[in-house]
Order: sequence, then C-alpha cells, then structure tokens
Amino acid sequence: MSYERANAKIVEWADGQGMLRRAEDPALRVLSLGAGVQSTTMALMAAHGEIGPMPDCAIFADTGWEPKAVYDHLDWLMSDNVLPFPVHLTSNGDIRDNLVDPDIPLNDRVFAPFFLKHSDGSKGLGKRQCTSRYKITPLMWKMRELLGKGRRDHIKKDAVEVWVGISTDEAGRMSPSKRQWQRNCWPLIEANMSRQDCLRWMDRNGYPMPPKSSCIGCPFHNDGMWRDMRDNDPEAWADAVEVDRAIRISPSLNGEQFMHASLQPLDEADLSTEEDRGQLNFFVNECEGMCGV
Repeated sequence: MSYERANAKIVEWADGQGMLRRAEDPALRVLSLGAGVQSTTMALMAAHGEIGPMPDCAIFADTGWEPKAVYDHLDWLMSDNVLPFPVHLTSNGDIRDNLVDPDIPLNDRVFAPFFLKHSDGSKGLGKRQCTSRYKITPLMWKMRELLGKGRRDHIKKDAVEVWVGISTDEAGRMSPSKRQWQRNCWPLIEANMSRQDCLRWMDRNGYPMPPKSSCIGCPFHNDGMWRDMRDNDPEAWADAVEVDRAIRISPSLNGEQFMHASLQPLDEADLSTEEDRGQLNFFVNECEGMCGV
C-alpha cells in the first residue's frame, strides 16, 4: 500500500469512529500549542485560512523544562503579525524541580516513565503522571478560566473544541477527551498531513523550522535526539545528565531509575550510530518517515 493510501485509510478509520466530528458551535475553540512541528504548522495554516474555523486562541502548557529553542520559537509565534489569535501561557509548576527536590513529600511527587532496574535484576517502566500533571491539567484549568468557570462548575457538553496537533504518522495517539464538555479534533488528520507534510508546508511558506517540543529529560527521546542534544545543545545536555544522576534512587522505588533505555547513566550510554560503528550511511538526506519509524 502506498504512503498516500495508508494516510487516506487513517482518515477513513478516524471518520468511521466518529473522531472527526467537530463540536457544533462551541463556546470556545482552542488550539493546543506545544510549539513543535505539528502544532506550529496547524497554527500557521489557520492563520493562512487553510484550516478552520479560526481558533479563538492557542494555549501553551509550560512544564518549565523545555529546551531554549522551544521557548525562543514560542516567543516568535507570540510576536506581532505572526498569529491572528492570542496565545495564552499556563503552568502547573516546574517538572524539573519536582523530579530533583528531595524535600518534596512523596505524595506530592510526580512520576515520569523512566526506565527501572529493580533490586532483583528485573526491568520496568515508571508511571507516566507527568503529561496529566503538567500538560493536560493546566490546559483544562486555562480553558475553564477563559469560559469564566470555576474548577468545579458545570460546563455544557462539547462547549470547547480543542485542536490537537497529531499528524497521520502518529494517528495511534488520537484519543477522545475524557471530559464531556471538551471535544478533541485533529485538523492535520482531516487534512491528511504527515509530519513530513508539515515540514514541507513550513518550507514552502518560508517559515523557520520548529524545534522538537518535549521536556529536556524526556525518557521517550531516541538515541538520535540524545545525540543531537549532546552535540548541539550542551547546556540542555548537561542539565539532562545532572537530572539523570539525581533521579537514580527514589524513596518509593525498590531499585534505580534511568533516562536511557540501556539502564546506563545518560553520559555513559552508547549513542553511536551505525556509521560510527563502521557501517556505510546510505541515507544522506532527511528521512522521509518510511524507514521503520
């Protein structure tokens, strides 16, 4: 099956599940802005009138631990004459502080899906509480605030339509909102756009390429992302190495936790490429997203 047909199948599946049904006349239309490739493309396409209806605003939920490039890109998006709608910032604290501060009580700690090595030698994965605490919850609070509602006030069904920047190559991440007053939608899925399509759209329109939006120490980084950080962002790399050491022993774990899947300290993990290990590199251009990803 061709790449285009596969994407079309994804759109057909999502439509058949009712996931592409929009909220009818929502009180608030919000673009969830991560300041990465997909959400940036989505915001700028709305500004160009290529997708719609126009959002009332965008909201950036700040974990406090994004790379400097993400904050710089966000500043550009928020500058004059870039987006025709406001960008609101919201936060539920600093995830880095929560991970490393030994004085935070155990019941106030938030766990990330770090790689675990238990005392009996078995392996595991930590709880993923970080997304809910630092992304979903503050986004929900800000939407309630914009509606003029308190945190426990009733809101009518489908009152808010939230644009989520998931592209066709990430369609498995699509999921309906758990709140009856919020209806998620995926304009990039509707437009049958992959991440590479987003990059091409940005290039055609003369926009700067957005950075990868994720926490500096996210354990979901692949080796390519860790290498890029190590080689091109030494400040973020040093910070990640420092936090990796700090999280090693947690009072609630019977063992050790690591940022890297090898269960090695980040600065000792093997991040070499096949080319580094003596194999020829036949992929000198940017990958088109078809080689096992």
